[in-house]
Amino acid sequence: MFSSGGGEAIDVALKCARYATKRKKIVSVKFAYHGHTGLAVSLGNERYSRPFLGEGAPGEFIHVPFNDVQAMEAALSREDVACVIMETIPATYGFPLPEKGYLYAVKQLCEKYGSLYIADEVQTGLLRTGKLWGIEHYGVEPDILVTAKGFGGGIYPIAATVVSERAGQWMNEDGFAHISTFGGSELGCIVAMKVLEISQRKEVIENVDYVSRYLRAGLETIKKQNADFFVGIRQLGVVMGLEFAQPEGAKQVMRALYNNGVWAIYSMLDTKVLQFKPGLLCDQNYCDELLSRCELSIRQAARALV
Repeated sequence: MFSSGGGEAIDVALKCARYATKRKKIVSVKFAYHGHTGLAVSLGNERYSRPFLGEGAPGEFIHVPFNDVQAMEAALSREDVACVIMETIPATYGFPLPEKGYLYAVKQLCEKYGSLYIADEVQTGLLRTGKLWGIEHYGVEPDILVTAKGFGGGIYPIAATVVSERAGQWMNEDGFAHISTFGGSELGCIVAMKVLEISQRKEVIENVDYVSRYLRAGLETIKKQNADFFVGIRQLGVVMGLEFAQPEGAKQVMRALYNNGVWAIYSMLDTKVLQFKPGLLCDQNYCDELLSRCELSIRQAARALV
């Protein structure tokens, strides 16, 4: 099912899960972010929902800690939850990586207690992690998958909600129960088809592997040179979170990078982490220039915080 953007596509996913399970409660991760639209905004941190009175009724939207299997089971065990929705690697929370076996365990709990698993692949999909969908790294087949952002190649707005037979059954019963004015637009579909084709080329897959390793090596060198300030790298493919020692260190780095011609945003809900997401098609010359600008910017930011 096609939409114009990620938030709308998330809303569609939640509606499908509620229809399929005939349950209303939804579980997401604390400090999550899934968009700014109607249902999507209620899934995220109160930073996004509270200003618009979007928290939902008490108990309707349940937030559990990331990487906590026991908390997830406690939320699902009453068998009244429609779905669990998670970014495969939560971006706005600073790209914490799933612990070994965590996402698989969550999927097993969903099956045990009759809930659906929604993979939000808006930021981790389309080869950014080295596989077409980030969830593939963890041996999980979701009931619903959402893609957006890069799906339009940075050219034209399009998003998609991919559903199982069970989750999409409502379309056989009332195909007009959900509509989107520009969902499935002709230009959007042409762009998205090209994005999918490029993302599955052998040479692009090899390039993502090369870029992720090359940039990691360069960033490790920069980290050693600024060890008191630049303290960690969270990475899967070209999805990276750069961690700094000060609570708002990533804000200072973002400012310095911007002044030096590089755009990278800090993680809104963990401002010591910078979202660092280079493109799939970078070559070595681009990577070298990027690393040079990063080295300068991180050094400048460290000095500014002394």
